[in-house]
Amino acid sequence: MKKLDGKWIWAALAVAACGAGWLGWQRLHTPALPAAIASGNGRIEATEVDISALSGGKIAAIKVREGDFVHRGDVLVQMDVIQLQAQKRQAEAQLRRARIGVDTAGALVAQAEAQLRASLAQVDQAQAALDAAVLRRNRSEQLVKTNTLSQQTLDDDRAGERQASAGLASAQASVAAAEAGVSSAKAQVVDAGAAVDAAQATIDSVESSLDDATLKSPRDGRVQYLVAQEGEVVSSGGRVLNLVDLGDVYMTFFLPTSQAGKVRAGSEVRLVMDAAPGYVLPATVSYVADVAQFTPKTVETAEEREKLMFRVRARIDPALLREYIEYVKTGLPGMAYVRLDPTVGWPAALANVVK
Repeated sequence: MKKLDGKWIWAALAVAACGAGWLGWQRLHTPALPAAIASGNGRIEATEVDISALSGGKIAAIKVREGDFVHRGDVLVQMDVIQLQAQKRQAEAQLRRARIGVDTAGALVAQAEAQLRASLAQVDQAQAALDAAVLRRNRSEQLVKTNTLSQQTLDDDRAGERQASAGLASAQASVAAAEAGVSSAKAQVVDAGAAVDAAQATIDSVESSLDDATLKSPRDGRVQYLVAQEGEVVSSGGRVLNLVDLGDVYMTFFLPTSQAGKVRAGSEVRLVMDAAPGYVLPATVSYVADVAQFTPKTVETAEEREKLMFRVRARIDPALLREYIEYVKTGLPGMAYVRLDPTVGWPAALANVVK
């Protein structure tokens, strides 16, 4: 396999304008292929990715130009975020207020619980007073029977017992009110906590929108063209630029039914670009159409157009692409040669591939 200067090779391939001359040379000097080698013409293509705005807005800055090579994670476009930043500040203020509400509600719970303890103590005090009043009334009733105590004193003791009983009922009502106060204060704590969660969720949502406003490259590739310009307003999902993934480069070509039926995914392919016919690029069949179609218009003769053809995709060796990725160009025309019988050797002109 040839070990060549990658910069020279891919730079030569980029000079597509020279392709016509080389194509004529190639057609005249390429020897006849063995029957087990099929060929078809095609162009170098790559997976395209549209970089779009998730939400509508104004484009603040475009960080790249057409033709720039970018890496995964590079910032490509910055959308205007003034409104989002204002929303974030508002949400942060709401969060601070909600946290204060949590502290306030917690203090109210402590206050209500203290009031409950005081009410329980009043109940104990009122119960003790009632017990004492009952004992006095019982003694008075016994002493009245022996004329040792006046009837007036008994009446006073009975009134004192009723008063103590009323005091106990009042203290018990205070306990019930204090318990309700504790429950209400705890409910306010829950409500304040929910307000904190809601404010934090708003902040998270705004921060996510801020992240989405910075459009980054999802993969290594090259900026193919800009769809919009700085200062323009795009709608939600509006395209800003188109990126070509140079890690997935392939050539699409067509074979007649008799040959396509013998091609399998994984079959070896040799690619020869019109701009550099002296170099052979290794590739592998990654796709064979399962439905036939008419020959594309790029085939010249009317006879060939009448034949049904199958689309075949040959993917260039990813390791080779990674090594020379900054020099890869799409749209270059060339020829693809696929081996229909893996036991048949490659012709000498296709045996040595670039690596």
